[in-house]
This record gives sequence, structure tokens and C-alpha cells, in this order.
Amino acid sequence: MKKIMVTGGTGYIGAWVVKYLLDEGHTVRVTVRDKSKTEKTAPLEAVAADTKGTLEFWEADLLKPGSFMEAMDGCEVVYHLASPFLFGNIKDPYAQLINPALEGTKNVLDAVNKTDSVKRVALTSSVVSVYGDNIDIRQTENNTFTEDHWNTTSTAKHNPYNYSKVLAEKEAWKIHDAQDRWSLVVLNPGFVMGPSLTNASGSASLTFIQDLLSGKQKMGVPELYFSFVDVRNVARAHILAADNPKAEGRHILVSDCMSMLEFSNLVGEAVNGKFQLPKNELPKFMLYLVGWTQGISWKYINNNVGIPVNLDNTKSKQALGLEYIPIKDTAREHANQLIEGGIVG
Repeated sequence: MKKIMVTGGTGYIGAWVVKYLLDEGHTVRVTVRDKSKTEKTAPLEAVAADTKGTLEFWEADLLKPGSFMEAMDGCEVVYHLASPFLFGNIKDPYAQLINPALEGTKNVLDAVNKTDSVKRVALTSSVVSVYGDNIDIRQTENNTFTEDHWNTTSTAKHNPYNYSKVLAEKEAWKIHDAQDRWSLVVLNPGFVMGPSLTNASGSASLTFIQDLLSGKQKMGVPELYFSFVDVRNVARAHILAADNPKAEGRHILVSDCMSMLEFSNLVGEAVNGKFQLPKNELPKFMLYLVGWTQGISWKYINNNVGIPVNLDNTKSKQALGLEYIPIKDTAREHANQLIEGGIVG
């Protein structure tokens, strides 16, 4: 069994990665900024109790150089998942998104360079590192995004979350390519949905279905198209990618591409119409009028509303052997967890 370090292990995706690693019997070192905050660590401790692995918590800070050295010492594999996921009403993109993503990647991989035991790094990126706006698909040859595409349109002012992810991934490849001792594999998931192992995560994924079920969007949703994927598929892909030395480069992780309304309808089917879910799409002109109240710019509306996307997930299925959970099942299980947990009702 291996010693493995996981950043972001208390997060939405990270908790599932930690669970799968513990199920296999590994010693998993999860880095946190403050071990005394039990609301972050307790859910993982509960998960670990039913596994054959060993869970350890080590303190480290994404923005503090050298802070990962101690936790990483003796580890063979590093999973770097820690990065904030926020959108809308971003007041300080550098403080909230860009610095944690970019400097965190630099600090983690600098520690990898100084830790001889590490042989493999699995990095969580995103499909927004592949493209910035849906309209970018019109520049592709087959109206489909692949691992060969890179986001060239996002900035700190326009799609700052997307910008943070592309900067961090490019920096990771730059650091990797400057050495030859350890290998890097990257996972690029779409919009992650599905049941959570923790309520302590601040991921926007966890509020998406909650907002649908709460009735906040009962008047309608924008005609926005996303690439959805189950959180358990994303976590499993990390394990498969790290374990397979032949897995190289980037891997798009997407189950289905659909509109917000289509996804909402799947949620509605799962809950048998018991909630005030949106039944229609909002006119584009209305978004121009009120989008600013949600931090949505005219440029974002123009470049994304009404423009479907398509992503090729062939590599993830062939190189990793990933079998995707139907997004209908994802929506049902996610919604039922929120209802049964009393979070919505």
C-alpha cells in the first residue's frame, strides 16, 4: 500500500477521491489549513471508519511556500485538487480565485520537485481550461472540444474562474516539463454533480440543484448549456489516471451536454413534480436587463446564452476505462440526498 497526499481532500470531489483511496487500503494524508476545524475533518473521519486505509490530516496552506513539504515527505503519489470553485458576483478575482489556484499549484509542485519519493501527480483542472465561452466552439473543426483545445478567451475580468483554471494548468505543465523524475496526468471535468460526502464544501456544484429545488428559479432559467458529469466518475478517474502509468496528458470528463432546463427536467422527474422547478427558459433580453444583479455581464450573455456545447470524452473511456453514470441517475441521487437530509423540502 502507498502513502498518498491529497490537497482539497475535504472538498466535494476530494472527499470521494479520499474514500476510494482508503477503500484500497492506502495511507492518505489530507492537507488542511487548520486541523482544529472539525467541520472540515469530521465527515472524512466518518468515511475512513468504514475503510481499510489510514487517514491522516496535515496542515498546509496553498499560499504559503514550503508548507506542503512535511505532509508530502515519503508519499509516492500526490493528488492536487485544492482550488476554489465560485461564479457570479466575484468581487476580487485574484484573492478569491486566481492566486489560490495559480500560487497553490506552484507551491504544491515546487514541493514535489523537492520530494524524491513522489513519482506521480494527478491534477484536477476543468473543461473551462479547454474553452472559455460556449461561442468558442465555433472555432473548432468538428464543432467539438477535445483535449487539444485551450481556453484563450478568459481573463481576470471576464470568466475569472475559467482564467484561474487555465493559468494553473499551464503552470503545472510548465513545471512538469522542466524535469524528468515525476509524471503528471490531468483531469478536466465538466460541471460536477451528484451526492456529496461532506456538507463543508463551498463548491458551487452543491448549490446548483439546491437552488433549483428551492424555487429560486421557478420563473425560468437562462438558455445556458453545460457539460455535466457525476462526482463519483470524476473521483474514480483520478484514481485510474494516477494508477495507470500509460495515462498521459489531459482527460476530458463529461457524461452529457445539455441545457439548464433539460437538467432541471431530470431533477423534476426524480422528485415527481413536488417542487417549484423552472418550466421554461428566460428570454435573452431579460438576462441583459437583470443579469448584472447576479454578476453576469453582457459579454457573458452574448457569448454563452443559446449556444450548445459538445465535448469529446473518448480519451477518458479508452485510456482510463471510465464508464459514465447516466446523468439522469446523478440528478436523482443528488436531489434525493438534499431532500432526505432536510436541506430542501
